[in-house]
Amino acid sequence: MDRLIYTAVAALESHNVTRANITHSLANVSTVGFKKTMALAEMAVNVGGNADSTRVQPRNEGKEFIDLTAGPRQTTGRNLDIAMNEETVMGVQAPNGQIAFTRRGDLRVTTEGLLETGQGHAVLGEGGDPITVPTGQALNVAPDGTIFAQNELDPNAPPVLVAQLMLRDASETPLLRRQDTLFEPEELAGEGGDFDTGPKSTSVTSGSLEGSNANPVEVMVQLMDFTRKFESQVKIIAEMKKLDESGATMIRGS
Repeated sequence: MDRLIYTAVAALESHNVTRANITHSLANVSTVGFKKTMALAEMAVNVGGNADSTRVQPRNEGKEFIDLTAGPRQTTGRNLDIAMNEETVMGVQAPNGQIAFTRRGDLRVTTEGLLETGQGHAVLGEGGDPITVPTGQALNVAPDGTIFAQNELDPNAPPVLVAQLMLRDASETPLLRRQDTLFEPEELAGEGGDFDTGPKSTSVTSGSLEGSNANPVEVMVQLMDFTRKFESQVKIIAEMKKLDESGATMIRGS
C-alpha cells in the first residue's frame, strides 16, 4: 500500500509539469517564432522517510529544453521581418536586463530609434548593447544579420552600416525556456548571458517570419492522452482509499 501511494503521487506530480508544457504549446500555436519544449527527462529521486531506504520514484526534471525544429514560414515582404535559419537564435535584452535569446523576428523601431521585437524586447548588437537606428530611413537586414540604413530622400546614396545583430548557432548548446519565455543556455540557467556560437554559420532570411513549431493537432492529441492518464491516476488513488478503509474495518472487527 505504501509503495502504491508514493507511485501514484509521483505520477500526479509529473503530470503537473506535463500539463503546463502542453497548455503552453497550445496557447502559442500562432505565436511568431514560438518553440515547443522537448520531452522532459526523467530522474530517479529517493523518496526518503522512515520506511524502506531503497524507495525511489521516477520524476520529471522540470527543465524546459527548447526544440529548435523549424516552424512554417510566411513571406511578408517587410524588410524588418526576419526568419532565423537552422538553429540560429538572436540576442535580446530580457526585462531584468540580462542577455537572453529568441527566435522571434518581427522587428520594429520605436519613436526613440530603439530596435525591438514584436514582444517588446530590445534587440542586441554584437557588442551586447541594445541597437539604435536612425529614424526616418529605410532599414534592411542582410543574411548575416548586418543592418543597413538607406536614405529614402537620396536613393542613389550608398547604404550605411548601422549594426550587427547578435546571432548565435545553438546546434550544440542546450537552451532552456526562462520565466519571461526567452531562451538561455542550460549552463547559465537563471543568470542569463551570452554563449559561444556553434560550428554552423548563423544566418537570417529577410522578408519572412517563422511561425510556431507546435502542431495544433499533435498538441490536442497530447492533451487528450494526458487527460486519460490523469483520470487513471485519480481512480487508482480512490481505489487505494477504499482498500485502506476496508483494511481498517477488518482490523477493528478482529
